[in-house]
Amino acid sequence: MKYAQIRKYDTANGVGIRATLFVSGCTLNCKGCFNTQYKDFEHGEQWTKEIEDNFINHINTQNVQGVSILGGEPMDQDETLVHLLRRIKEETNKNIWIYTGYKFENLIVNFKSFNVLKYCDILVDGPFIEKEKDLRLAFKGSRNQRIINVSKSLAQHQIILFDIEERGLCINA
Repeated sequence: MKYAQIRKYDTANGVGIRATLFVSGCTLNCKGCFNTQYKDFEHGEQWTKEIEDNFINHINTQNVQGVSILGGEPMDQDETLVHLLRRIKEETNKNIWIYTGYKFENLIVNFKSFNVLKYCDILVDGPFIEKEKDLRLAFKGSRNQRIINVSKSLAQHQIILFDIEERGLCINA
């Protein structure tokens, strides 16, 4: 797996102060994507054990409340991502947000993507649609995208949206 960027302290891609990893590689080709250079699977740096260990150590600090994984496309990655997510849960117990252009309904029936989802707390799903773009939205780029509470959705066998307003955030949805 290659990655394009790590933001050690990010507040734009989930609730709280987060460590954000942008993976490289995406097959979706959404029109108007803001990370076009991250579509290339060869863009960026090779993910190594040393980088992963440093990332985990950083996440374990009290200043970091969670982790966000964006891209590129997280669901287009190899088993390296699943290994990282497992380590995050086992070694830090921090919450994980994943952004994907795929729909939740399609991810839960695919073995590979379900292995990613089972470590995910919040999923922002759906392709970016340029005509649905709204800069007033919190944590998503277009109105068609959903912010899903994954554990509740899997337990209740239906999509349960994450309630941003209950977290004390003021947004226009």
